[in-house]
Amino acid sequence: MHAVKLSLKIVLCTLIVLILIVAAYVLYVVLNYERIPDDTALDVGYSSNPLSSAGSDSESGWVLETGKEYKALTFNIGFGAYDRDFSFFMDEGVLSDGATVVGSMSRAASRKAVERSTASVIGTALAEDPDITIFQEVDTDADRSHRVNQTETILNAYLSAYLEQSLSSGRSLLENLDYYTYAKNFHTAYLFYPPTKPIGFIKDSGLLTVSRYRIDSAVRRSYPVSDAFPTKFFDLDRCFVVNRMPVQGADGIRGELVFINTHMSAYDKGGTIRRAQMELLAEIIEGEYKAGNWVIVGGDFNHALGGSEYLFNHSMGIPPWVQPFDESFVPDGFTMLSPDNLAEVATVRDTSIPYERGYNFEVVLDGFMISDNISATTHNIDADYDGSDHNPVLMKFTLK
Repeated sequence: MHAVKLSLKIVLCTLIVLILIVAAYVLYVVLNYERIPDDTALDVGYSSNPLSSAGSDSESGWVLETGKEYKALTFNIGFGAYDRDFSFFMDEGVLSDGATVVGSMSRAASRKAVERSTASVIGTALAEDPDITIFQEVDTDADRSHRVNQTETILNAYLSAYLEQSLSSGRSLLENLDYYTYAKNFHTAYLFYPPTKPIGFIKDSGLLTVSRYRIDSAVRRSYPVSDAFPTKFFDLDRCFVVNRMPVQGADGIRGELVFINTHMSAYDKGGTIRRAQMELLAEIIEGEYKAGNWVIVGGDFNHALGGSEYLFNHSMGIPPWVQPFDESFVPDGFTMLSPDNLAEVATVRDTSIPYERGYNFEVVLDGFMISDNISATTHNIDADYDGSDHNPVLMKFTLK
């Protein structure tokens, strides 16, 4: 009898200790939780030193012009984790027989895998020779990407490519600077989840814009996000970046191209948060258009664009995270562009299982929205998800 009581005491004490440990950890996460302030001015960097800041009054570099065609590219690079073998622990998929499958990984397989994936997405992007590139899910300092500084890697690669182009064309190096802005949209305390291989620290991850044309200023705008417990500790500080670029007309500077880099919410059952985000975005861009500016919104909308959830052949059903895009949110004077190969190339794959071409569910979530004073076409680039769970989208545009 004494032995039984002793065993019960040991079990009870162990249980109490475990509860205290869990409570202490939850308190640690709560106390370290904070949202990034809205309407935050961002530094504008340029290529004379890719990791330093330049004043927004810099008059060097190229300026956009009306009547000239440019190229822009959007690419969600999935923090370098999403090679073809990667499946993400928060993603649920539906097999053809109705069975549900869930991904298993929270981190990239290794540092070498992140470096390879980052090199792959950079190569894919630069092969299109874009004038402006907007990236999402770029890790600067995070356990999940094995501390690879993707921001630095991308900027150095773009600088090298642009300088090489300048040298081969005989232009002065100062004629072709690359400008960039970066906005943090994910930072967390140490996330001990999933327990077998936790996400760990995410100190800095965000949205990166790189341009060979001048950016005068940029502002980080916060999207509405969920405050539900515990979702808010795992979700990003969703945001969009308003980059302002001067536009030269025949008679001098005519105004600004407002180029927005966006990444909307994904895990939003019922789409309530995503609707609120679209309403905010619509309000902002409508005001910019009425002010006489040219406006482009590009990035990961996390909505199924153009009915694309039904367009592709695969062996899976539509997963629960898919939310159709509501065209009624597009303000007057704007168009959500449809790529010329919408039904042939998707921009994101299901990540509840590793990638097998023709098997995973696919959909188009990435693209561009433009104001009516811009003419443009878009094309989805088939990178076959080499280095990311997304494929990039290329836009050719002209400011009228």
